[in-house]
Amino acid sequence: MTRLIFAVSLLLLSAISSASPPSTFTEAKAIARQKVFYDQNTSVLGDLYCGCQWRWVGRSGGRIDTASCGYEVRKQQVRGERSEWEHIVPAWTFGHQRKCWQNGGRKNCVASDPVFREMEADLFNLYPSVGELNSDRANFNFGMISGTSQQYGQCSTKVDFRGRVAEPRDEVKGLVARSTFYMFDRYALRMSRQQQQLLIAWNNQHAVTPWEVERNERIRAIVGHGNPFVTGERRWSLGHKPRGEGLTAEATSDNHGHRPLNDYPIEHSSNGAIIGNRNSRVYHLSTGCPSYDKVAPKNQVHFVSEHDAMTAGYRKAGNCS
Repeated sequence: MTRLIFAVSLLLLSAISSASPPSTFTEAKAIARQKVFYDQNTSVLGDLYCGCQWRWVGRSGGRIDTASCGYEVRKQQVRGERSEWEHIVPAWTFGHQRKCWQNGGRKNCVASDPVFREMEADLFNLYPSVGELNSDRANFNFGMISGTSQQYGQCSTKVDFRGRVAEPRDEVKGLVARSTFYMFDRYALRMSRQQQQLLIAWNNQHAVTPWEVERNERIRAIVGHGNPFVTGERRWSLGHKPRGEGLTAEATSDNHGHRPLNDYPIEHSSNGAIIGNRNSRVYHLSTGCPSYDKVAPKNQVHFVSEHDAMTAGYRKAGNCS
């Protein structure tokens, strides 16, 4: 028995040591199809937001079977008929907490930032979705939406375009919460207090499902680690301090002259990104600043720290506590 346990342990260690995470978003989509979601296109669980089934096309794409879920196109016919890979935590969200985004957006991040590339290709953050909803959700935070009628036929996911909020169907709220916790924990991202409270509630209300466990193990076999918020090894509580294990790529790579995150000034808003108003030249923190959510998207400038905001000529809003 002891020999058997030892042999199994060696096999597990060998599998982990030989794990090879995808290095690009393109590669991640192909691997996700081949090794994670290969049998889920006809599953009753379906895609992320609507539970639709789909037919695989090409290396990673798909054609949505709208009849399988009662999906009705809201506006974008082409994207409403195809599956796309949704970043549960949008690239815009984690990108805006990286220096590279401020110096050239996503294209610059892909070219120059190894941590961004790792985040963009992280399999725990990817899930097939109806393309139209992937587009409509955009970079909106998750939230609870009331008073909005069904926008996509029988699909219960809602999008509040004016409020810039998306509410996924109940069946995936727990998965969405635990995937978000993983990303923010692994890459030392900052989450607003309001978003934390909502996702903690969803995590508590919606238990880990058998498919979530299976998905976690399939990805673990590929990348060498699991999501500790799925296995119960970690729990997110208000004010959680991220571990930042995913920052090793940055710490060990200086090909583009980037400093590790810990080398930057730490006087940042601990619960969310700092938003500046390009018109008024003032900045707002996610806590203590009542106008944080009132800056028009077209006027928003995002900063990693207050030091960066002040260096750029911004001052803290006068109504911040």
